[in-house]
Amino acid sequence: MKLLDLFCGAGGAAMGYYRAGFTDITGVDIAQQPNYPFEFIQADALEYLAEHGHEYDVIHASPPCQAYSMAGQQWRKEGKEYPDLLDATRQALIATGKPYIIENVPGAPLINPTVLNGAYFGMNLRRTRLFETNFTLPFVLLPPERRSNFRMGRKPRKDDPVVPVGHFSGVARARRVMDIDWMTGAELAQAIPPAYTEWIGKHLIELLEREL
Repeated sequence: MKLLDLFCGAGGAAMGYYRAGFTDITGVDIAQQPNYPFEFIQADALEYLAEHGHEYDVIHASPPCQAYSMAGQQWRKEGKEYPDLLDATRQALIATGKPYIIENVPGAPLINPTVLNGAYFGMNLRRTRLFETNFTLPFVLLPPERRSNFRMGRKPRKDDPVVPVGHFSGVARARRVMDIDWMTGAELAQAIPPAYTEWIGKHLIELLEREL
């Protein structure tokens, strides 16, 4: 099965799908992604989707999250504006008729999303993410994330949860906790752990195999 990874970044989501069993993966991003671990095409994600979406079996999209993130809300107060591509992405995905996943941050207006966090996968990590799908995923009862005493610029304590935002300290530790060994600190700050999409991908493969 061919999987299209839109707004792909450095490939945290893609690696999860690969580990789940998807081996034909193409990432698309408007910015060059030299560390993306699979086939990469530099292009506008929605333009590429409109032209080539029918060529893929499954489509994942991670449209920009700054319009909904806490940091983005603060920057908006300072007069900065960020694109809100979520609804346009959803409508374009629906038009393909393919199974799709939309990933974004808490606060994003996703429809009946599945919520995943690091604690669910045994990670000492604060990174909750929402996943809207047009197929059914199992109900998830999330364990609480560990309380963080994170302060920007301070070296984290040994037992502190990893909080990979901004110019955070402890990049090597974040790579270990997130199970990502190929990204820079800036890329980690935008990435989701592969475990999230590996879990989704395995359930999706089971659904697709039952339909065959």
